[in-house]
Amino acid sequence: MKISTKGQYGLIIMMDLAASDKKKPVSLKSIAERHQLSEHYLEQLVAPLRNHGLVKSVRGAYGGYKLTKSPEEITVGDIIRILEGPIAPIEFEKEDNTAQKRLWKKVRDAIAEVLDNTTLADLIRNSSDDDQDEYMFYI
Repeated sequence: MKISTKGQYGLIIMMDLAASDKKKPVSLKSIAERHQLSEHYLEQLVAPLRNHGLVKSVRGAYGGYKLTKSPEEITVGDIIRILEGPIAPIEFEKEDNTAQKRLWKKVRDAIAEVLDNTTLADLIRNSSDDDQDEYMFYI
């Protein structure tokens, strides 16, 4: 299973909102500038997140987006399923009951378990640790 930029950038949006001051909405323009992403593309991604009730929009000069739940209540699995669809490494035939199908189901279940047990709060809490693990390679 490969997560596209939809899932990756959607997660960036949600992490940015989770890390922000909870009282103030965050504009997509500021998120786009902070992460050097296309504001137009982020607008396309935030719509399904809003439609599924994970974010709400605030209108006005100081408007933007806010989470509708606490970061502890929103899982990475929630976000990925909204933006990418079902978590499945391959498509299965209904009548197929082979050892290979059982293997891929285990893979799917393992991925889903990690995504469903990782919250935005977990990612925010661990983001400072990630800075120490980054390496730059030049070829």
